[in-house]
Amino acid sequence: MSNHSPVLSDQSTLSWLDRTFFKLESGLNLLGGIVIFLLVFLATANVLGRWLFNMPVSGYIDWVEQAMAFMAFLGIAYTMRQGGHIRMDIIVSHLHGRRLWLVEILSSILMLLMTLVLIYGSYLHFLRAYSLGDSSLDIDLPTWPAKLVVPVALSVLALRLLLQIWGYARALRSNTTTPVVVPLIEDAATVAAQEAESLSGSETGSVTDRDGR
Repeated sequence: MSNHSPVLSDQSTLSWLDRTFFKLESGLNLLGGIVIFLLVFLATANVLGRWLFNMPVSGYIDWVEQAMAFMAFLGIAYTMRQGGHIRMDIIVSHLHGRRLWLVEILSSILMLLMTLVLIYGSYLHFLRAYSLGDSSLDIDLPTWPAKLVVPVALSVLALRLLLQIWGYARALRSNTTTPVVVPLIEDAATVAAQEAESLSGSETGSVTDRDGR
């Protein structure tokens, strides 16, 4: 399932690190959103320029290709912290207590190992592009900035995974049901209720706007 799960906090050092690091993740996510926003303007300018003046944006495809890395990777750690990534929790949702936190620790460690491998490979890919002066086919746009985004964003994700492993280990030790820092699993009924409340709120807002009240 994919939804934003609640993340609790307290006065511990771990929670302070989480809140501080979340500011960085939020900034990167905002930057990714700005890139998408600018890409919409670029697409509009390309369409209007081609239609009205027969002058499309030069290197439009190149710009879109480079922007894809920013769009896809800058928000990856933010989404991880919010519990927004798609995950199969059919079995995990039935676990409780230490068994649940042990499974979460093992899965987080596995994700961390995979992320470290991807960081290494993507950094070598960036380094090769930077050393060779790799550029796009149309307007010779340097490709290394977009390729650098990948290992940087994955490094932020790796740090987020370390914080979550710490949080799960703390929950495992104390056998708590309300751990901090980690996104909590919500059952299907809770998720459905939240979605229904969100939809009803939107509909209420629309009715209010139409009535002018």
